[in-house]
Amino acid sequence: MVIETLNILFWILTIGYVYFLLDFKKGWDRLPIYKSSNSTPYTHVTIVIAARNEENNIGKTLDAIINQNYPKNLMEVIVINDHSEDNTAKIVEQYFPFITLINFLDPTTINSYKKSAIAQAIKNAKGEVIITTDADCVMKADWLRTMVDYYEQNSFKMISGPVVYHQERTLFERLQSLEFLFLIGMGASRIGNKRPITCNGANLLYNKATFNEVGGFAGIDNKASGDDELLLHKVAKRYPNGIGFLKSIDAIVYTNPVPTLLGFIAQRKRWASKSTSYKDKRIIFLGVWMWLFNLSLLLLFIITLLYGNFLSLFLAQIGLKIAAELYFYTQLAMFANRTKLLILTPLLSILHVFYLIFIGIAGNIGKYEWKGRTVN
Repeated sequence: MVIETLNILFWILTIGYVYFLLDFKKGWDRLPIYKSSNSTPYTHVTIVIAARNEENNIGKTLDAIINQNYPKNLMEVIVINDHSEDNTAKIVEQYFPFITLINFLDPTTINSYKKSAIAQAIKNAKGEVIITTDADCVMKADWLRTMVDYYEQNSFKMISGPVVYHQERTLFERLQSLEFLFLIGMGASRIGNKRPITCNGANLLYNKATFNEVGGFAGIDNKASGDDELLLHKVAKRYPNGIGFLKSIDAIVYTNPVPTLLGFIAQRKRWASKSTSYKDKRIIFLGVWMWLFNLSLLLLFIITLLYGNFLSLFLAQIGLKIAAELYFYTQLAMFANRTKLLILTPLLSILHVFYLIFIGIAGNIGKYEWKGRTVN
């Protein structure tokens, strides 16, 4: 009886997981490849970059932004220096007067430094539209023009853009790149299915008036992370059809994977920590189901090693997991021109079981280190 019950439970979790992947694929396919209208832009834009200890990266990011194919009279760039302890501010000063530097020195902020820094920049912003990116990103010359053109041709209040890892040097970094494609693709697909769940602040556009209308980061300012995703939830609640995803290779923002395992764990713990602030039951349900599915795989593996009763079920589960993920990954990798990463799908699929279980727990308990800070 126990074996039959476990067998049914494991199959239910597996079927549910495969269904979610197929639904992600459907959402991704619903998003058309966007072609710029080539019309003359008219929107005044403020690009906001919150930077902390980014002396090795900020110059490349600012060079990429300065070289954007966009009217300079409609473009403002604000770098908010978040208590940097290196030469970040001095490097930014070299880009005066095109770049505005604000030194954020609020000693009272706890945990939500980045949100407070971005909010201060937005308060000083002159643009109708805010676009956030990170201080370790680069982009092609038509990135800004494509993002704004998509905004001008539609009625979206917030637009999520694609972010892709590049310049990998190790197997570990290539695995991260493939996994990150999954995260970006999942966020895009949920927007395509009109059920927004996630986005990335390295490439995010929103109307300044909308930001103020939903109260900015108020109510979500108790978490270190979430200046993107939790804000998305607030905007989506007010404007259910007001979220778009820009599926264009010209709109891709490129960043680098984390080189060390400890750094990777700290990053993912930071991302996972915001899950306790989710209020949409559908998002919670999806996250819990995917976590339970991976937990069932681990338990099934252990039971199989001990008793051998579930070997065929375990092989079926892991086989379906790899097949469903490869089916989803293929379209994402083709879009990002990263099809060589697909060969890593079976390995990533297996490692993902252990990683997701660990991060699901660790991200919601305890402290972690991020950019020289201990975060609760």
